Amino acid sequence: MFETSSRLPDFPWDKLGPYKQKAAEHPDGIVDLSVGSPVDPVPALVKQALADAADAPAYPTTIGTSAVRRAAVDWMERRLGVTGVDPARDVLPVIGTKELIMTLPTLLGVGAGDTVLIPDLAYPTYEAGAALARATSVPVEDPAAYDGPVRIAYLNSPRNPSGEITPPDALRRAVEWARANDVLLVSDECYTEFGWDEKPVSVLHPDVCGGSFDNLLAVHSLSKRSNLAGYRGGFVAGDPTVVAELLEVRKHAGLMVPSPIQAAMAVAFADDTHVEEQRARYLRRRAVLRDALTDAGWEITFSNGGLYLWASHPSYDAYGSVGALADRGILVAPGVFYGTAGERHVRIALTGTDERVDAAVKRLQE
Repeated sequence: MFETSSRLPDFPWDKLGPYKQKAAEHPDGIVDLSVGSPVDPVPALVKQALADAADAPAYPTTIGTSAVRRAAVDWMERRLGVTGVDPARDVLPVIGTKELIMTLPTLLGVGAGDTVLIPDLAYPTYEAGAALARATSVPVEDPAAYDGPVRIAYLNSPRNPSGEITPPDALRRAVEWARANDVLLVSDECYTEFGWDEKPVSVLHPDVCGGSFDNLLAVHSLSKRSNLAGYRGGFVAGDPTVVAELLEVRKHAGLMVPSPIQAAMAVAFADDTHVEEQRARYLRRRAVLRDALTDAGWEITFSNGGLYLWASHPSYDAYGSVGALADRGILVAPGVFYGTAGERHVRIALTGTDERVDAAVKRLQE
């Protein structure tokens, strides 16, 4: 009767079951580095803001509170150098950015016969969102090199899974191409606070967009920045015409961020101290894991931003690598989850506790 799921790609994580079972047989337990789900505490000031706003009997508004929109704008200017964003018209809070990406083509009227460009190594939700809308997704290395009509093109920097950071000149070329071809360019920047070897640049930075947000959206999340994946809070900013369209459609769908979550979001975006503390945790885990993998014969590619190491071993393809690490009680994600370009790689998340990361290091050294 209902067959929407048949249009969607397979949910890749289901394929990890046997490897997870194997890794769990290790005498010291599994080290699960397969999913980028935060494990560190929610900042105390955010929990307090949530509690203080808990008495919220009325419906929230889809456009969100002025406080959360102002906090998002201030954060973009303070941390990303993005200027000129109008909190009254250019910003919209969303119920986690996966929800936004999954529904964006549908909400904007993209459908059968339309093309959506996704990165050749990509978070699976870009493809799934296009499929939900009955559009065709095309993996590309460079959207500006694509010849043909396009409705939406996605960028992701730092990129999941590889940690590659897109340089400003490539972003500028993509912006120019999008405007010349009337394409909506959507930049997923959820890892932007975690640039390691270089600093990520937003597509909305004036050096990239020339001070105009036409044809551009930037997507930001608190899941990684503030350990708030369980809160489901983020926002989209950019072209005011597109933001207004999303607002009108989302009003009808009742897609509203709960009021206590908005209060927590505003406090989280206003504070940088907890982010620096979290950066230090990830930097330490990245350093010890990277050294241990390299010493054990693995090659690390890119990985200059984000929460993952993009690793390969000369003896294995993607699933062979997953199996070899599962034998040591370490669970990782095969690169083919993210496209054929990852067929010899694995993605290793930094989102393990210090104790579990140190256990993985010890096993690699043995």
